[in-house]
Amino acid sequence: MRGILAVILAGSLLLTGCSGLPTSREMGDMALLRTMGVDSASGAVEVTGSTGPRARGLQAEGEPALVLSAQGESLSAACLAMQGLSDNYVFFGYVDQLLLGEGLAKSGVMPVLDYFARDTELGLGAQLWLVKDSTAGNAVESGGEEGIEGRLATLQTDGKLGVAAISRTVGEVYTDLMELGSAFVPAVVCGEGDDTSLMEAGYGVLKDGSLLGYLEGEDARGLEILKSRAPAEVLTLELREGQVSAGVISASTVPTILLREEEPVGLELKCLVEVELTEYSRPLSKETREECTAFLEEKLLRRLESTLDRLQGWKADCVGLGIQAALFRPEMWNRAEDTWADWFSRLEPEIHVKVTVHE
Repeated sequence: MRGILAVILAGSLLLTGCSGLPTSREMGDMALLRTMGVDSASGAVEVTGSTGPRARGLQAEGEPALVLSAQGESLSAACLAMQGLSDNYVFFGYVDQLLLGEGLAKSGVMPVLDYFARDTELGLGAQLWLVKDSTAGNAVESGGEEGIEGRLATLQTDGKLGVAAISRTVGEVYTDLMELGSAFVPAVVCGEGDDTSLMEAGYGVLKDGSLLGYLEGEDARGLEILKSRAPAEVLTLELREGQVSAGVISASTVPTILLREEEPVGLELKCLVEVELTEYSRPLSKETREECTAFLEEKLLRRLESTLDRLQGWKADCVGLGIQAALFRPEMWNRAEDTWADWFSRLEPEIHVKVTVHE
């Protein structure tokens, strides 16, 4: 009987909240962060968080975004220090956008990614961005009362639809850094003057967790083709029959490692690109179509050569060309995997571009 009473008493204590477990909180008592920015600041870590526009009360009246910023000797210390800056409990479980300042990216991003991988509230599904030429704190604060959550969500959606830079999650970048040794991350810049919105700025390339540099413009579009992604752009051509505009609608790149006496000596890339004419005065003649195709193939070839030259100079195969090629030559990969970065930097590229034009 005493045993039964003890079980009943223990259950009663749990139900009444006397067990020492943390009490639950109402949603209205929390500051639900949506965006987190992390910077290095004079030997410390600075965290800036934003809730985005909030709704409060029975009528869900709109309230401006709440932005909080705190420093600590570590990321966890800075997050804890943030609790004392708000009347509400600061909850990190809704963070779905992570921005890293350029200074922190140069010193190393792995401690931040490790923290996201291990923390129970945060996770690897958050979208990751690098803030070029500025701090993550400045980027988070640039949204003002409206916050930057809407802008980042738009860039993320556009990236998935293929009309903006390739969006990447913390988990994707974390995995690439551990498996490939390098990774690419979409970059943004803060607007100037009256326009404070975040704008695309190509891609930052990380190696061993640190920022090497950026691929912008033609080089950024080249990376997208290497990644078998159609760049979001319209190409304008001056042909004999007048001006023609064309948009890339698909791209596919297949890498192959060329061997000599079982040693890697070259990197062959076969790139198939489809474009669709968007503006032209009249149907193209056979000669003009051939001219258009030749022009595009030459332009894209030069672009890919430039992008690959930058990546080889950094010894950073951040798009995974080696692993893709290993599917066809696994025996080669077994020998070259541990020193692939050095092999990658020395291989002579052989790029073939074939363009198909659709009217």
